[in-house]
Amino acid sequence: MVVKEFISELRTAFPDVEMEQAQTNCDLGNNGYVHVYPKSEDEIVTILQYANEHGKKIVVQGNGSKKGFGGEKETADILLSLSKYKGIVEHGAGDMTVTVKSGTSFQELQEFLSEYKQQVSLDPSWPKYASIGGVIASNDSGPKRLGYGSARDAVIGLRIIYPDGTIIRSGGKVVKNVAGYDMNKMYIGSMGTLGVFTEVTLKLRPLPKKESVVLISFPEGSFEDIHAFAVKILDSMMEPVSLEFLNPSLAQKLIGKKQFTLAISFEDVESSVDYQVKMIQDMKPDQTTLSILLDNEELQSFWNQLYSISPNGVEGNLETKETEACLKVGVKNLSVLNVIRDGQMLQDSHNLVVTAHGGLGHGICQLNLKGAREDVASVITNLCQIVGRLKGYVIIKHAPLSLRQEINVWGDKPTYLFLMEGIKSKIDPNHVLNEKRFLGGI
Repeated sequence: MVVKEFISELRTAFPDVEMEQAQTNCDLGNNGYVHVYPKSEDEIVTILQYANEHGKKIVVQGNGSKKGFGGEKETADILLSLSKYKGIVEHGAGDMTVTVKSGTSFQELQEFLSEYKQQVSLDPSWPKYASIGGVIASNDSGPKRLGYGSARDAVIGLRIIYPDGTIIRSGGKVVKNVAGYDMNKMYIGSMGTLGVFTEVTLKLRPLPKKESVVLISFPEGSFEDIHAFAVKILDSMMEPVSLEFLNPSLAQKLIGKKQFTLAISFEDVESSVDYQVKMIQDMKPDQTTLSILLDNEELQSFWNQLYSISPNGVEGNLETKETEACLKVGVKNLSVLNVIRDGQMLQDSHNLVVTAHGGLGHGICQLNLKGAREDVASVITNLCQIVGRLKGYVIIKHAPLSLRQEINVWGDKPTYLFLMEGIKSKIDPNHVLNEKRFLGGI
């Protein structure tokens, strides 16, 4: 493709749309020869229609934090960036709902809602970069999934543009919306392969009156004690919003203690939080150390560090030539202990760093790998085998394109793949959007 001629063609077709020729090729792939920055829904419609009619391929992104997530192609024809398509569309403070343009960063949305003492009850990685559309398209969530659920639990409605320019709505704008099928579920987590989200409607929660994080560090070799203590918490009347297990490498970065550590978070009215913290203090196993984060700045620093521990597509690894990868692992709740322990053992047997954490109440783990390419690839292979024996799954959330082309990002193809392929062929028969970005090469 002669890029200069192509961008000239696009500028003629869309004289009012901001665009530029890509300056460099990213080693993460998922790039475009021409980057376009629409600022209105009409502009998005016309760009999609053009691509659909002229046989062009489009990569969709918000701010690019998930550029290393999925995808087997280095460059598409057009990179459709929604980074300038942002803002609050409607906020029903009394109804506890908000409708927001998909390019709005998660942090911007939370800062707006904080003025009304409200929040979206999600905690994705890199909130300052992650767009709300990207969070929903990837079904991203964090440690507080235990108390608040995932993106599928927060979304009420979506406004979506299909590749042929058709605009549809799924769900509604109120919390109690039960008419018909919940079509939102089909689009959430689809990695932008079915349509471009332009608006997302979310249900809100009030900001908690108080938050505390209790950190309990265990001496090495006490996994039986950790398991028993976790079971005791989960079987109690306590309602932690997170029960996150940190490996020593991550705990050292966050709290300066190189030990396996449980981070137990409580959010509620003051009396409830204080009561539950006191219960944890009374239950604390012998030979463990306990600390409590109460100060708002201290709490914010802890969560910010945890949410930004993984690699992302915006801030490249410029200091070294080490390979970085991020894995999402799903297992039965307490099997998280096995995953985090085995991840630590693989770090010790390979020349790389593994920072890992997982939720003992929801079974989702995140492991960040950093080291030589062959060591990273070897650890991924080993972890896939370990998790397979636990009847779980492994998804590569971030890796260089060359590594993603060698290792199956999404794991084995599921038996229901034909249903997903059928939906894709109906909605996007020309495979315009995010080609080969999702499960099974969709």
